[in-house]
Amino acid sequence: MILFTCNHCPTAQAYEDKFIKIVNDYKKRGVAFVAISPNDPEAISLSELGYSDLSDDLEDMKIRVKEKGYNFPYLYDGAEQKISKQYGPVATPHVFVFDKNRILQYSGRIDDTENPYIEPKQTDLKNALGALLASKPVPVASTKTFGCSIKWKSKNEWITQQRVQWSKEPVTLQEISLQEVNDLIKNDSKKLRLVNVWATWCGPCVMEFPSFVDINRMYRDRDFEFISISTDKLPMKEKALAQLKKMEASNQNFIFSGSDIYQLIDAVDEKWRGSLPYTALIAPGGEVLFSIEGTIDPQEVKTKIVNYLGRYYADNK
Repeated sequence: MILFTCNHCPTAQAYEDKFIKIVNDYKKRGVAFVAISPNDPEAISLSELGYSDLSDDLEDMKIRVKEKGYNFPYLYDGAEQKISKQYGPVATPHVFVFDKNRILQYSGRIDDTENPYIEPKQTDLKNALGALLASKPVPVASTKTFGCSIKWKSKNEWITQQRVQWSKEPVTLQEISLQEVNDLIKNDSKKLRLVNVWATWCGPCVMEFPSFVDINRMYRDRDFEFISISTDKLPMKEKALAQLKKMEASNQNFIFSGSDIYQLIDAVDEKWRGSLPYTALIAPGGEVLFSIEGTIDPQEVKTKIVNYLGRYYADNK
């Protein structure tokens, strides 16, 4: 049985645990399983990663195997896509089941619901495997399959076009008072809020900021927002704005308008000792899910974001 799947697709992720159980149940009965990722990572936009903390390159696949404890080989075909083109999957996930003579007997979905919280009515993959193991005809030889489209190399022109569009988005920098900082940290919105405090003269701040821009582009179409606060002095506002424009930071950007930086530090986090950069992930209602004084590990932050927002359409925060 060959499964075409990937890291980033919410439908593929929704089937992960279910597929791991199917492998456990059937491999001891003589069924061999292998999964293949068909996607070219260069054909995936950041905006398509809103339900994931990983893309579909080989290194990210290794992370997923370790995290989920895959009990089957997970192979990368994104470089040449030769095998994927020969099989012709239309979406992730898409399964192909062969009999002992390597003749295709079933192609299509795993079952009839991509919602992991709902029991399926039609367990098409299990039905096919059970029939073949009993030397009987497969009851349904082919079904449609729902999921993310395959990211073929020939279809990645729109990625370049999107990057051009992003580069044209307006970048602004507004002044923010101490009271407004207090309100921001309380997060009375309905969105998960990632806050980064930085400055133009802080080398690590500038170095890590593009990661925040990427994170914003990944999750901004969900209930998420990224907000930056510059600690530059107000006379440096134009310089800070120029730096933000250079980094294409089209998120909400503020510069502290007060004169006492220690008041800002206490307003953001009383435990913050004051070194830059500082980052906090704040849930609606003000609960701080994560904070760090110093540079972030982007992978760690993305994982915390997507674990809160949900990895499946059924979660859809």
